[in-house]
Formats: sequence, structure tokens, C-alpha cells
Amino acid sequence: MSSIIQLLPDHVANQIAAGEVVQRPASVVKELLENAVDANATDIKLIIKDAGKSLIQVIDNGKGMSVTDSRLCFERHATSKIRQAEDLFSLHTKGFRGEALASIAAIAHVEMKTKQEQEELGVHIIIEGSKFVSQEPAVLPKGTSFAIKNLFFNIPARRNFLKSETVEQRHIVDEFQRVAMAHPNIHFTMYHNGSEMFNLPISNFRQRIVNIFAGKTNEKLVPVKEETEIVNLHGFIGKPEFAKKSRGEQFFFVNNRFIKSGYLHHAVMAAYEGLLKDGAQPSYFLYLEVPPHTIDINIHPTKTEIKFDDEHALYAILRSAIKHSLGQFNVAPVLDFDRDPNLDTPYQYQNKEAEYPTIQFDSTFNPFADDSNDRELAKQKPAKAFAAPSGYRKETQPSWESLYVGLKQAGQEVTEMTFENDAVSSSLFEENEIEQEVKRTYQIHKKYIVSPIKSGMVIINQKRAHERILYEEFLTNMTVHQASSQQMLFPLQLYFSAVEIDLIRELQHSLENTGFLFESITEDSIVISGLPVNVTESEVSIVLEELLSDLQDGIPDSSFCQNDTIAKSMARSLAVKTGTYLTEREQENLVHNLFACKEPNVSPFQKPTFITMSVEDLDKKFSL
Repeated sequence: MSSIIQLLPDHVANQIAAGEVVQRPASVVKELLENAVDANATDIKLIIKDAGKSLIQVIDNGKGMSVTDSRLCFERHATSKIRQAEDLFSLHTKGFRGEALASIAAIAHVEMKTKQEQEELGVHIIIEGSKFVSQEPAVLPKGTSFAIKNLFFNIPARRNFLKSETVEQRHIVDEFQRVAMAHPNIHFTMYHNGSEMFNLPISNFRQRIVNIFAGKTNEKLVPVKEETEIVNLHGFIGKPEFAKKSRGEQFFFVNNRFIKSGYLHHAVMAAYEGLLKDGAQPSYFLYLEVPPHTIDINIHPTKTEIKFDDEHALYAILRSAIKHSLGQFNVAPVLDFDRDPNLDTPYQYQNKEAEYPTIQFDSTFNPFADDSNDRELAKQKPAKAFAAPSGYRKETQPSWESLYVGLKQAGQEVTEMTFENDAVSSSLFEENEIEQEVKRTYQIHKKYIVSPIKSGMVIINQKRAHERILYEEFLTNMTVHQASSQQMLFPLQLYFSAVEIDLIRELQHSLENTGFLFESITEDSIVISGLPVNVTESEVSIVLEELLSDLQDGIPDSSFCQNDTIAKSMARSLAVKTGTYLTEREQENLVHNLFACKEPNVSPFQKPTFITMSVEDLDKKFSL
């Protein structure tokens, strides 16, 4: 019987490994940037075209490779980082698996140029789908340049699964930011389709974070530092008032390697307990330095998840350090509030009683006196002065007859005026003519609205119903282009990161159809001069942040899907929340507007907005 198990050819094995190593263009960016950092480069350039589908190029000024190493680096399991299995638990570098370059070369056109400082000539290698096309010497500067072209050219199925350029570009930016934040001692630049996106000079950790996220990031940051035998912790956390709905600005770095850890994230959230609104996410940029033998980096293919020896101790240290920083910098509330010493009572006045002010007045003064002699006599009488007890003041009331003194003498005839004194009836109509108002709606637990109908009653979820109403309103405005806008007296300026600004630029036309008016959009901020009618100034930042959070997976390509996504996000942000009290008129308007919608049965997220309960159903409940 013939054998059925065979060894795979190298180029097939490399393509299979590429499925694990290279998931999208951002995976290539991550591997090449980490190799450049490990090469002790001080200047790294990233050049991208068509979101990495056409070109990914990384140029560094590191130590370069020899001619032999430049050929070996494309072989499977070829690495300069480890020599034996024990080295896996004592890693100080990033890329170490030895499959990255071989996997990349199996699914793309690779052009590599490298030269060591002591060599006169470098080497220029071209590989297409694991096949060496050429290798020749070349005059090159010190360092290495990798150009990855036509990614997945020989695996069209994988290429078709790539997302839109916006999504892929965002993933590339994420990987670039993670590497750049971990190494502020390296100058990073990034270009996309010929335009510069980032230029990050050598700086400290705080300045690197500010340069990446721009805006008012500097005033949001609170430093954190703690040194123990288990971990050395340093970094920055965001003030609670700057928390967002999205989790975009949350970074953990362990030994200068970006990781994801739900356990450590829970420790951060526990430190913020009581300081954040529901659903708000704080920003944090935390760097942990632990002994390499206490962690296992190789438990995940992308090396973004690691295993700690003592997670419980890390949890406690991280939580207490953040709480200490929040309290130390007066971010968390404290009991001993600062007081103004100028408002304290002086010691010499503490036991002294208050003195009432004296009031002087003339008790004989008559403002209606007509005779000058009377006025002279009044002036000659001395005025009385006394201390008014507890603020009481006695006033002389002139008699009403004095109001008519002198009128007849002036030849004016005084006529009496009589008024008809009709009895005021209690109501304008008779009781049998009054139409008794019947209350048509009732609110239960500030969550549901109950309205009677002919067959029984309808119970409406006020939040979902309002979402449906707003969704159809926004969608109509965006498709018909008849949205009304309210002008703002003072334009509102909001700050966002570079990636968020790019998303807003792409959404600008659709947002303007909802009623937003943009005065300007710069590299790190936007200025809004007009708002939709049902959006208040305080809700603008919340609406835009939730919209950007909903679009993290990318902006839909078609205009209708884009409008649908925006309408859903804004409807969810602006809908009346559970726990909000509604007046009778508001309840009735909500009910009427809901049943005027095209699809009143479900919310924009396909959840029921109301249920009906007939009289028969109620009778069955009582017949038990």
C-alpha cells in the first residue's frame, strides 16, 4: 500500500504560515516596524499606498544585514533572536518567531535593500511568491528598506476578504501608533498616498502621546508611577471628565510591547469606580516593566496577549497606583476641601456681638402738607432716633381723606365713581357642559408608556420608540436633503485625534444633511457653527464620539448604508433615556409620532417598541 502522508513543499508551507502571520496589511506593518526597532534604528519611515494593498515600505537606519543574512532571513524558522528553547522565556526583543519574512515573501512581491555600516556595498534582493528573482550588490545608505508590493497577489480569495481602504488604513495607523508610543527615543514618520500623516520627533513618553493624539491631550493626562519588586509601572491616565464612549485611547505596554489584557483593564476600571458615567471609558497609557522570565509572550499568534506569573499582584498594584494618582492630583473627590482663609472670622471679632444699625426718621413729616407754615413747624420739631429692634421700622400711615385735600378749592369738582359689583361665578360654563378630560397615557417606572386602546392597552418602551422616531426623521433629512439647522451664537470647537478627523471629513457631507454646519476642519479640531434642531450644544460631543465609536469597523461604501449607520447612531445617542420623566403631553406626542412612522413595530436595531395586551389576556390573568 502506497504512503498517503507527504511533506509539503516550502512555498505551500509558507503560504499556510502566512495565514497565521499575515492577516491584513497591518500585520505586515507590525512585523517590519518591530524588526526595524530591533535593528537599533533611530529613524524609521513607513510609506503606505492604497492602505497597504499596493505598497508597504519601511525604511530604517539600523545596523543592516550582511549578504548571507539577507538571504537567510527569508527562510522558515530563521531568526537572530533565539538560539535555544529557553530563550523564549528571556526575550528582550520583539520579532523572534522567524516566520514573518518567509510568510510575507510567499504572498507578495518583496524588494529588500540592506547595508551594514562597515561594508562598502549593500545587497538588493527581489522575491516574488517565495521565488528569488534577483540578488545583486548596490550602493546604499546604512540600514534596511523593505518594500512589500501587491499583497496577496497569488491568493485572490484572501485579497477579496480585505475591508475597505478606510478600515485597513485605520488598522495600519493603530499598529504604527502602538510601536511609536513604546519607543519615544526613535523618530517615526508615516506617509499615506504621498501625504504625511505623522511626524514624531524624538521626545519623552508624554510628548510622544501628545504628538500622536494632538488636540488637548496634554491637559487630560495624569501621571502614574509605582516601583515594586514585581513590576515597575509608569505612564499616564486620563482625567474622568475627558472619558469617552469608545475604547480607542487605552494602551498597555509590557516591556515596550503592546498587549491586550481584559484582566488589567478591569483593574483600571475598578480604580475609576464612582468617577465615571455609565458606559464611559477612561484613557490610559500604561507601561509595565517586569522580569522577562515572569511572562510568556508566545501564547498568541500575534503576541498581543501574554501570560503573567502573578496576575493578582499586578491587579492590586495597578489599581492602587491609579487611585493614588487620581487622589494626589485632586482628580478624585476628597473630604478636606480647600477654603479661602480670607473668609474666616478674625479672632478679635469671634466673641463680639453684632450691633444693630440706628435709623433716623421724622415721625411728624407729612408729604401731603400744603401749607408752608406747617412744613416749617415740622422742621422745627426735633427728629427722634432709636435703634430698631430686629430690623422693625415703624411708619406713619396718612389717612385717605388727605388725598382729596385741596381739590375743591382748585375749582375741580369731585365726582363719585361707582363700580358694578357682580358676583363672580366659579366657572364659565355649567357643570354639565364641561367636557371631562380623560388621561390617555400613563408612565410606569419612567420606562414604559401605557395607553388604552379599544381592545385593551398598548405598552410602549419609550427609549426604543424614540429611537425609531429619530431614526426615520434623520434618514428622511439625509435622503431628501431638507434638514433644518439652528445657527449657534458662538461656534463650538471640538478636538479629535488624526484618525477621527479623517473619519469626520469622510462623513462631512452626510452630517451636513442632518443639520450640522462645519465652519472649519483642521488637523486636530473641528469648528461647528450649526446644529440639527433636536441636538443641543451639550450633546454635540457625545453624538460625535458615539458615531465615531460605531464606525470603528469602517465607513460603509454605499451612501445609503452610510446614511443608515449615521441615522442609527444619532438616534441611539439622542433618544430619551430610561429613567426620564415625561409629561402627559410628551407621552402623547411620543405615542402619536411612533404610530406615524413607517415601521413602528421595531426600533432601528430590530427590537420591539411596544406590545399589546387585550382585555381577554387580562381576564385570563384573573381567572387563575
